Amino acid sequence: MISENPAFDEFLSEYRWAVLTSLRSNGQPVSSVVAYARDGDDLIVSTPGATFKRSSIERDSRVNLCVINNEQPFNFVAIEGEAVVEKTRLVETTRLVFKNIEGSGYQEPEDLEAWLDMQDRVIIRIRPVRVTGVIR
Repeated sequence: MISENPAFDEFLSEYRWAVLTSLRSNGQPVSSVVAYARDGDDLIVSTPGATFKRSSIERDSRVNLCVINNEQPFNFVAIEGEAVVEKTRLVETTRLVFKNIEGSGYQEPEDLEAWLDMQDRVIIRIRPVRVTGVIR
């Protein structure tokens, strides 16, 4: 389980979109919307290698991933964690993300391996340190 709270853990399994916040070199936070998936007790995000997310996480591994539902009441679960940038097992882990966003209009590319290479994609793996939220 990612959280000791079963409701938080279930919420993280149910939703697919989140806001990932990392830190600029001056300490200011910067956020972006991402698709995520669970990989055991970690959360993973696939991103092009040239993004700010990657460079900021390589400099400072502290992140916050806030998952929100899409309707009222607006529940959320926020994960404070340590992130690492992975460059291996990309096909396997990226498939987890595509499976989680299935039905949202995004489809796995026909030649996933070539797509990963073309975009120099990486996986951001988030290991939760603290999980909080509001589930009504």
